[in-house]
Amino acid sequence: MVRYGEMIGVKPEKLAEYKYHHAHAWAEVNAMIRECNIRNYSIFSKGDYLFAYYEYVGEDYEADMAKMASDPKTQEWWKLVKPFQEPLNERKDGEWWASMEEVYHLD
Repeated sequence: MVRYGEMIGVKPEKLAEYKYHHAHAWAEVNAMIRECNIRNYSIFSKGDYLFAYYEYVGEDYEADMAKMASDPKTQEWWKLVKPFQEPLNERKDGEWWASMEEVYHLD
C-alpha cells in the first residue's frame, strides 16, 4: 500500500458547489475509484485549498490511473468539477493536483 497526499486550489465562490457535488458523488465514479485500487480516499478543504489523501493498494499505479482517466463517466465527472479548481503553481509538469511528499507517518 502506498499513501498519497495532493493539494489544489478551489475558487472561493465555487467551494459550496464543489462540496455539494462531492456530498452527492456519482456511484459510477466511486465504483471506478475502487476498481482502480484506491482506498481510504478523503478530500478536505481549508480556505482556498483542497487536500486529498488516499491509499493505493494495486500493483500498477500508472495503468490504474490511465484506466480511470479513460472511463467515460469519470471524464464526465471531471468536466463537472475541474472548473471549480485552481491548480497550484508549485505542481510538477502534467499534474492537475500537486503531489505532496510524505514527511511523517505513525501507524
